[in-house]
Amino acid sequence: MSKSINSLFIVILFTVLQQLNAQEAFHNFGDIQIHDTGKIGFHTDLVNDGMFNNNLGLAGFYGENQLTVSGTSIAEFYNSEIDVLDGLYLETSMGVYNTLEFINGKVFTPRTDSNITLDFLQANYKGESDFEHVDGYAALFGAIDFTFPIGDEDKLRPLSISKPNSISNFKSAYFYENPNSPTTFTTLFDTNSFAPILSKVNDKEFWDLDGDEPVEVTLTWDLDSDLKNLTDDIELLRVVGWNTKTLRWDSLGRNDVSGDLEEGDITSVSFVPDDYEVLTIAAEPAGNDFTINTGFSPNGDGLNDHFEITGLDLSQENSIEVYDRWGKLVYETENYNNDWGGISENSLTIDKGIVVPVGTYFFILKLKDKVTNKYKTYRGWVYINY
Repeated sequence: MSKSINSLFIVILFTVLQQLNAQEAFHNFGDIQIHDTGKIGFHTDLVNDGMFNNNLGLAGFYGENQLTVSGTSIAEFYNSEIDVLDGLYLETSMGVYNTLEFINGKVFTPRTDSNITLDFLQANYKGESDFEHVDGYAALFGAIDFTFPIGDEDKLRPLSISKPNSISNFKSAYFYENPNSPTTFTTLFDTNSFAPILSKVNDKEFWDLDGDEPVEVTLTWDLDSDLKNLTDDIELLRVVGWNTKTLRWDSLGRNDVSGDLEEGDITSVSFVPDDYEVLTIAAEPAGNDFTINTGFSPNGDGLNDHFEITGLDLSQENSIEVYDRWGKLVYETENYNNDWGGISENSLTIDKGIVVPVGTYFFILKLKDKVTNKYKTYRGWVYINY
């Protein structure tokens, strides 16, 4: 039989259980419910083996020592607050569907099991900080813009996603560790393996984001991210993802970037998170002083129809590769003669023989010096419009 309980009942219940039975946990085997004006305060562990997911009111976790939530069923609360100095540890998922407030302490979930999460069911939160956040995996169930209040030890490093097209499930965790030697993944995310459009990948941290709907993703950085080791210009920063098929970091672009090299955030283009195992920040190379046309319009009007590089006659040999913003090859040739008109020559990206879409493309040009016989590499961008 379902029971509706208020704060007075809970206080009496806990007192009786703890004093008469020396019980160290509140163990639910039945079907209980919190009123819209009810309040429940857990000063002991919660073991939920029954129904505890149709609640209103407030459920709080309080104390100085570590508390644990476990059991075979997920407890879901309308409002919840966390005030546990040594942390609330989830051994099974727990959900909130209105507001969660971080007061003191973190919520810990196992980093080795991403199926155990603190679930935000179209919910929001407040009070997050370096000392109050989810240390492990947080999940979103819904269709809203959302920022995951995640971190690693005493470091809050949120990840945000744009509103998905439909109600979806996303989950994320932050790892302040070298992606070349992660502690909870079997894959080593080699920061020296990246698409040619990139120049360097961050080896200080990474994020795990799971979800099957396309979204834009915003990552954050701070002084410990050491972005000065990547570039001296935040405009060259890019979000990157580890591609499990090619075993390399691919560029996920940059729709927006703000801040400075010590603190800021960067937003990717839209992509499906499940296509990449983990995410981090990388940089593209700076420009060069070689004279290259930075844009052309292959529309057949006879004006600026080809990608032209002035001064190719200074080199007896050359080669060029052109990539789209995701780092996929669209054109390559040796001894280039200023004759590329924006036609894809790689069937793995766009059908071979089809004009590439409007956008910014990255090129790598290698020239052999006539005097020294040594090759010099130039990198840059070209914008194609019609």
